Amino acid sequence: MIYLSAVGMVNALGNSADEIAANLNAGVAPGMRQRAGWLQGLPEAVLGGVEGDLPPVPGSFSAHRSRNNQLLLAALAQIRPAVDAAIARVGRDRVAVVLGTSTSGLDEGDEYVRRAQNGERSPQWQYPQQELGDPSRFLASWLALDGPAYTISTACSSSARAIISGRRLIDAGLVDVAIVGGADSLSRMPVNGFNSLESFSPTLCEPFGRNRRGITIGEAAALMVLTREPGEIALLGAGESSDAYHISAPHPQGEGAIRAITQALNEAGMTAADVGYINLHGTATPLNDRIEAQVIHDLFGDRVPCSSTKHLTGHTLGAAGITEAALSWLILTRDLPLPPQDFSRYAPDDTLPTFGLLHQSAPLKKAVILSNSFAFGGNNASLLLGRV
Repeated sequence: MIYLSAVGMVNALGNSADEIAANLNAGVAPGMRQRAGWLQGLPEAVLGGVEGDLPPVPGSFSAHRSRNNQLLLAALAQIRPAVDAAIARVGRDRVAVVLGTSTSGLDEGDEYVRRAQNGERSPQWQYPQQELGDPSRFLASWLALDGPAYTISTACSSSARAIISGRRLIDAGLVDVAIVGGADSLSRMPVNGFNSLESFSPTLCEPFGRNRRGITIGEAAALMVLTREPGEIALLGAGESSDAYHISAPHPQGEGAIRAITQALNEAGMTAADVGYINLHGTATPLNDRIEAQVIHDLFGDRVPCSSTKHLTGHTLGAAGITEAALSWLILTRDLPLPPQDFSRYAPDDTLPTFGLLHQSAPLKKAVILSNSFAFGGNNASLLLGRV
């Protein structure tokens, strides 16, 4: 069995596990606010940002300088003692780094282009800053590791798949420890790209709401240490699928999502009745929410409490899977009440199939959480975390 021995995280809920746990419990996200200058055609839009100063990337790592990597350093600082202890225990060549991202240093490249168009040059910018492989290369170099290091980029399931891939390395005997996670920073390209797809909401998103119109984008980073060393929380099961139905639309019957969830349950030797909470993908787009509601209805009926937390973090894209797995880890380790949908702001969609959507907080009655990530291109991942 693979255990999650340490978790560090930053997102719109806060800059540490303690702060995030407190704000998750209160349903308050300090970093979720109106921000100017990100969306063409509108002066402001609600985005989820990490507030305050982040650790700098020093000059000796200038080729890796990006806000994405600063977010990773902030998450790493929270678990550095556990990481150092793991390295000392198994050796630098037996520790892997597997991360997920969809933006990497994209905004730094965007800034360079804008300056170049104005006749300016940015001597600090280097192309590797925006390569998708850069976050994992940077973290492995920062920790002086010699094990496998790579990045997975499958849109919104990237970092969930990074967890699964890290576990696979341990199961294959290639490493003894995997540092897994992901980061995505706010970038103008995805903000405006999702807006051009008519999938972006300039106001705070309304998952499973009657008038939902699209996602609220956020930035985040989270890291976990995977190991066979026994711990409190285990990765009980995981499922992946690629239905390849459409580049940006889910399968009409949710076939890929169903396969991922079913695989995770089967791997854990569990049934729907064993799950205590489902962290939904819940993007607040009209089509995605409807199909996910149907999938949960078909597999779980209305018996399992579930909700989306994207109104608190924003949709953190490549970091969404690890962010929501980290929130699930907090609920399990700190006995937090389950976070409800904030239907005080908007009306629920009563045309959706019935499922266990939380209208108010509730206790976790079974210490098993399913976290779903259903991404563009039919890239689906489901994680089962549990207290052991």
